Amino acid sequence: MEIVVPVHNEERDLAGSVQRLHAYLAASFPFTARITIADNASTDDTWSIARGLAAHLSGVRAVRIAEKGRGRALRTVWSASDAAVLAYMDVDLSTDLAALLPLVAPLLSGHSDLAIGTRLSRGARVTRGPKRELISRSYNRLLRAALGARFSDAQCGFKAIRADRARALLPLVQDPGWFFDTELLVLAERSGLRIHEVPVDWIDDQDSRVDIMATAVADLKGVARLARGLATGAIPIGALAAGFRSTPEEPFGKAPSFRAQVVRFAAIGVASTIAYLLLFVALRGSAPAQLANAAALLATAVANTAANRRFTFSVRAREGRLRHQAQGLAIFGAALAVTSGALAALHAAAPHPSRLLEASVLVAANVFATGLRFVLFRTWVFARWRGVPPAHIEPSTSIDRSVPATAATQAGGPTLRSLP
Repeated sequence: MEIVVPVHNEERDLAGSVQRLHAYLAASFPFTARITIADNASTDDTWSIARGLAAHLSGVRAVRIAEKGRGRALRTVWSASDAAVLAYMDVDLSTDLAALLPLVAPLLSGHSDLAIGTRLSRGARVTRGPKRELISRSYNRLLRAALGARFSDAQCGFKAIRADRARALLPLVQDPGWFFDTELLVLAERSGLRIHEVPVDWIDDQDSRVDIMATAVADLKGVARLARGLATGAIPIGALAAGFRSTPEEPFGKAPSFRAQVVRFAAIGVASTIAYLLLFVALRGSAPAQLANAAALLATAVANTAANRRFTFSVRAREGRLRHQAQGLAIFGAALAVTSGALAALHAAAPHPSRLLEASVLVAANVFATGLRFVLFRTWVFARWRGVPPAHIEPSTSIDRSVPATAATQAGGPTLRSLP
């Protein structure tokens, strides 16, 4: 994950906030993460402080954008990122960092496409003055009335998005400033993407230097522009939505090695075999052996395919789920043939075998069927995903300060190098 902290003239708060965020990630965050300080046209010592933090903290880098604008800063960094999930938070860290994992977990699992912190839903704990509270609630009601927005809090500075979704949406987001968040969320929602909301604990920054009036006017202009674009068809929402429906979702996580696949498959196989035997013994008391075997095998086959899809082969996309289950049931048919043949051979040799002997023969037959299942899963069912690892996230990178800021920006992003 890449967490962007956009800053403009934040020399007072920058060092303490980044150090606090860095310490939290090291101690409490289970995923690989990188912090990017995006300085947009600061005129104080913010850039110098940012470079110092990047030099001394692993997994922290600094990017200099020549023009002002939070949206511009986020677009610059997100567009060049190699991370699977992109996030940002305000430099004042008004939001409790304990909400970070609940924010990104649905994105990493593939459940949701975007995630936002919300100060306006039940469960949120917010400390701020009545003026800001009124402005925030009024703005979000305006979005619901004018744009049909269903998300509750457009401008909480605590958001994340899957990188593949960002790559599709960012070219259509025009605003370089504070309206960037709203525009991104509206386009995502209109395109059918799922937005996950996390109630947050939030304490208002009393030292905030945001010009509320100027921001409000700019936001109103943005709402009018966006409404006009949606109404006239100038914004190709239909094509965007169709693209999301037809494009396979990117699974997250590094593709497991062959050894890891064997270990995970074996663990799932042991659990499935135990469940299968328990079901067989339970059903055998009131059903013939062949019927009990078929019912127990079918009951565990669906769960076995789903578990191996998710854990053994790290396929987390929704695409292909039904096809994989259908292929898994075909493999179930092969396993049924093996185990049924073993039972038939046993009953031919010993017409009245004990339950223990039946179970022992079935275990042996299942060992063979399990090996066959692994080979077919690897070479047939999940072969398309097996050799295609997604982007890997390297945490210890920093901006190459030998490249001028304007050149880095014009090239589409900063040039990176490994930290010592």
